[in-house]
Amino acid sequence: MTNPKIDAQNIIFRIPKNIYESPVRKITRIKSSAVVIGMLLTSSYCAAATDATSFSGTGNPKVDALLGQMTLGEKIAMIRGIAEPAATNQGQAGYLPGIPRLGIPPLRLADGPPGILTRTPSPALTATMGLAATFSKNDARKNGEVIAQEARRLGIDVVLEPFINVDRDITFRRGYNTFGEDPVLIGEIGAAQISGTQDRGVMAQAKHFVGFDTNAHDVTIGAQALHEIYLAPFADAIKVRVSSIMCSYNKINGAFACGNDAVLNKVLKQEMGFKGFVTSDWGAVHGNDYLKNGLDMEMPGIVPASSPFAGMMNSYFDIASGKQAAMDPTFGVLAALFEGSIPEEPKRPPVNWAAEFPADQNPQNLWNAMKDGTTDEAMVTRAAGRVLNQMDRFGYLGGARARARDNAQKASDLPVNAVIQKTSEDSAVLLRNENGALPLKASDLQSLALIGPGAGQVVAIGKAGERSVGILANQVGPLDAIRKLAANVRGANIAYAVDDDMTGSPVPASLLSHDGQPGLVRTAADNAGTTLDPSIDFTTRGGNALPANGNVTWKGTLTVPSAGPYWLYLQILGARGTLFIDGKRVSGTGSMTGALHGDTVHANLDSLLPTTDGLDNVRAAVDLTAGAHEITVSISGDTSNQPQQVRLNWVTPEVREANRAAAIAAAKQAKTAVVFLWSRGAPAFGLPADQDTLVEEVAAVNPNTIVVLNTSQPIAMPWLDKTRAVVEMWWSGDLGGVATANVLLGKRNPAGRLPFTWASRLEDYAATDPAHPERSGQGVNGKTVFSEGVDVGYRWFDRQKIEPLYAFGYGLSYTSFKYSSLTVRNSKDGGIDVGVDIRNTGLVAGDEVPQVYLGAPQETSEDAQFPVRALVAFDRIALKPGEQRRVVMHVAPRRLQYWSTKQDGWVTMRDGRQVFVGTSSRDLRLNAPLPRG
Repeated sequence: MTNPKIDAQNIIFRIPKNIYESPVRKITRIKSSAVVIGMLLTSSYCAAATDATSFSGTGNPKVDALLGQMTLGEKIAMIRGIAEPAATNQGQAGYLPGIPRLGIPPLRLADGPPGILTRTPSPALTATMGLAATFSKNDARKNGEVIAQEARRLGIDVVLEPFINVDRDITFRRGYNTFGEDPVLIGEIGAAQISGTQDRGVMAQAKHFVGFDTNAHDVTIGAQALHEIYLAPFADAIKVRVSSIMCSYNKINGAFACGNDAVLNKVLKQEMGFKGFVTSDWGAVHGNDYLKNGLDMEMPGIVPASSPFAGMMNSYFDIASGKQAAMDPTFGVLAALFEGSIPEEPKRPPVNWAAEFPADQNPQNLWNAMKDGTTDEAMVTRAAGRVLNQMDRFGYLGGARARARDNAQKASDLPVNAVIQKTSEDSAVLLRNENGALPLKASDLQSLALIGPGAGQVVAIGKAGERSVGILANQVGPLDAIRKLAANVRGANIAYAVDDDMTGSPVPASLLSHDGQPGLVRTAADNAGTTLDPSIDFTTRGGNALPANGNVTWKGTLTVPSAGPYWLYLQILGARGTLFIDGKRVSGTGSMTGALHGDTVHANLDSLLPTTDGLDNVRAAVDLTAGAHEITVSISGDTSNQPQQVRLNWVTPEVREANRAAAIAAAKQAKTAVVFLWSRGAPAFGLPADQDTLVEEVAAVNPNTIVVLNTSQPIAMPWLDKTRAVVEMWWSGDLGGVATANVLLGKRNPAGRLPFTWASRLEDYAATDPAHPERSGQGVNGKTVFSEGVDVGYRWFDRQKIEPLYAFGYGLSYTSFKYSSLTVRNSKDGGIDVGVDIRNTGLVAGDEVPQVYLGAPQETSEDAQFPVRALVAFDRIALKPGEQRRVVMHVAPRRLQYWSTKQDGWVTMRDGRQVFVGTSSRDLRLNAPLPRG
């Protein structure tokens, strides 16, 4: 770093180099009287230098010794990311280079949730909302272990999960990533997953701190709700010693979360006692004071000029001198990566990326902050020390990281597919089951029709983004799984109708031409001349895939036989691609070099499902007139170095109509019809395209209609009373097809419970109540206020006496359970132990999920809001027919407290409160008074 010059009352001097030496060494060598005079005249800088030389160490001798040997630049390298060299880059989200001369290894950080996203495919775990629906801390721990195992296999040191924000607003574009609406459920599931990950030697990073529970960018949350709802899951993460926490993009109570002194320093580090390091969300740093205000690590840090994010992400934790370049955001990059839709979905409103990445025309980095005295080296040292402490704790400084990679294959002792399948089965929520329609019986299998693309292929991940994309070889659709399980059923007859064909068929060569001649003109960027291709259909299965890493363009004319809405599918693997019609970009792959979230095209990247032969499926709807249209397809190599496969398929309006007719005919001819429905979150509280009509039409011809849902948020179900059964299978991971078959056939008894309240109307939720626009993602005048306070989710429904369609914690079973003998006793730690006898009174084995709720006191405090009831504990147990078990659930002392705004702290309130036990927030079968402390 260049030593800054200071001009103080016309005395020009240089600050000695050793002012920037490590404060651990506590050495200050001042050799010039001019410098002494200058420092006396610049008191603010004097204070900064004094702070730097008074750093007392981390308390870890190994780390302190390392800090004592590090230059300022090396400390910065521990708290500011850079791009990993191409030779070793895994396509992960973030990278620290380490300090080779001191034996400090690099650090790689990778997304989910769930799973691990790099350029190498990794198993698709059951979606986070599905994991929450298990109400199983054991399942959560096992998922954490799988995440760690995959991280070790792929050379990842920090996994950017779990996502422990609150599903407060179901229109939130990231709500599907959460563990539901209740802070206790979120905290318990999140903490168990963290423990599973970290016990296997991989750092977990809980996110996003805090208020990232809405599309809004400027959020205000009252102190009580902030502590009891939004901070609570992070408190649970801290209890299990989560290594790191990611701060969020939004403003929280006036200041951006990643530079919010009140939230990061005062609340997280001081009040909550967090000892790990705080990492920024990618590009969420907007000033050089963020280090002082509690941020420890900036990501992605220095972005190469070649990166698609170069114009929107400055590095404020840099120490390069001189004026920094002004930001010139190109938000089209983000739109291409994160705003893509498919033909069935309505176009989402564009994201206000400028609010997330505000342009800075005069960026000032840490060099500027050190020059003006607002930051000193002690702050850098403390932040680097927090990172190094965690690296030491996980053995990364002692070589464990390298050994973990070397032995990854040998260490893969966890049966990953078994964990995914069990989680998917445990997540199944049986919403409706009239007259025992499920499980399917032999008579059903003798005349059964499965309808919908989610029957033929498993909806493993739903929506790609910052999660693992799955192993296609492990994915089996429900259709094949059911046929296999029904192989021994005499007379089994299982038909399938896709209805919505997401693979389609190649555009006929007879409709493709150039200059009046058959075929399209193919041109390669290497000037190898041109080639005529009758159509675009180059695949490994067809034996004609193109060589890796080519840059190829096809041009010509598509002659459309009749006007209408055509669905065009650019299907691709081993390359990125773009489709143009009449000079207009119609679609393109959602991956680009340097995108930081896995830069390879994966088969599950751009649609609900890959093609049936395993290609990425970039699908778009285009209204075309009859006649000739100019067509261009361009591909370029991704970073996979695999053969390039590319195909242009379509589904015409006539074929879509015929597919629907075939689906209704199949349903009419069958005794029982099972319709598979899906959503990726658009429209909010609804199903894409005409899936509602599909169910109506199927039910009209078949009274035994069953629905399987692959969604991640509640939806409107106008057809509900016309169905016999409905089961929610979520986005179910690689083994979800097998799990779905097992649940439908009764091989596994569904015992999942809703992690959110399922309303009858979107307007019934607090965040989408039209009477309170300030709560919405749009807010009022750009500001969103969580004015419902602690009444989030089911608490709001209880307060307003709104009857939900299905309550929080709801879920049916193939058996029945009886609750009795409730006891509530004080425990030694200041909490309570709630005991209850549960008996399986049915004929089949099954799991039960007892839930404990705490009621409001009869006399409330003036400085607090109390929910009518709040979840304080839960468990999941397995019982055989006739079996009874005593279940004791511990309620921690904090669950009996409220945050007093008057006392600015936690207060225990026991008087006049009831403890309830039941199967959901609205099915509370037993109650007893809360004993005095």
